[in-house]
Amino acid sequence: MTGSDRNRFAERLFAPIAPQYDRMGAVLSLGQDARWRRFLVSRTSALPGDVTLDVAAGTQLVSRELAARKGVRVVALDQSEQMLRVGVEVNRLADLASRVTPVLGRAERLPFADGTFGAVTLTYLLRYVDDPAATVRELVRVLRPGGSISMLEFHRPQDALARTGWWGYTRVVMPVVGAVSSPSWARTAAFLGPNISRFVEKHPLAIQVGWFQQAGIEHVRTRLFLFGTALVLWGVKRR
Repeated sequence: MTGSDRNRFAERLFAPIAPQYDRMGAVLSLGQDARWRRFLVSRTSALPGDVTLDVAAGTQLVSRELAARKGVRVVALDQSEQMLRVGVEVNRLADLASRVTPVLGRAERLPFADGTFGAVTLTYLLRYVDDPAATVRELVRVLRPGGSISMLEFHRPQDALARTGWWGYTRVVMPVVGAVSSPSWARTAAFLGPNISRFVEKHPLAIQVGWFQQAGIEHVRTRLFLFGTALVLWGVKRR
């Protein structure tokens, strides 16, 4: 699958599920996704008045968390117009429309100058790009020296027992729950488990950490959640 194929696939995957994305994300993560986002935001170095870039922003869940908790202005970038549209109304209702600016674009080719942002966040992104290492370099390019980058991603448990339970949940339970919602969610839920497995097998955690270090990120740290099924990674751009 080429880079353009991956982009088109991701657009087709997420466009139909955009209206239910927030609700189903909470259901399928057993209510843990909000906790992961809060921790992600807590790892940013953004200060009030800063401009932060939220990549793969989708319905702007992380963008709103950044704007509300950190007092920053947020550029919310995603390649799915449908996902961004869903978030716009929520931003308005939360009185955050003036602090969250949706931008249609791709992480692999950011339309921003070097060092534009005081912090960068990315959520469930690297499994959908052709060259994750190059994408990380592009994200770091627009981050100013001393700024933080923080990533939330799904992961596969290392413990054998936890991995067995995770396999059953992602291969059996999630597709059934997705099917109750809609055929589009059934396809998405069935896709996620195998996709996460392939990504982690090809790119173990040490390799993912290396992408950020090689791009100029220092003090890279990680934390796993829910028996190792979710990962937050963060660090600071070298001055």
